[in-house]
Amino acid sequence: MSAPTTQPARGSSQAAAGGGNAVYGLGFIGAIVYYLQAADVWWEYLLAILQAIFWPAFLVYEAFSALVG
Repeated sequence: MSAPTTQPARGSSQAAAGGGNAVYGLGFIGAIVYYLQAADVWWEYLLAILQAIFWPAFLVYEAFSALVG
């Protein structure tokens, strides 16, 4: 019989990475619902999917715009 192998302990950066993915996933779902509700024609639905993927970039842009004035 061979000895069981154990996984190395996760570092603190790896352990915290799962939370960020969950926040992004929930944000993606909320963004796609928001943008799809505003769409009227088929190309706006395609644009809504792209906007939902890149919602963090829009958020950061608006935050920096508000800080600058």
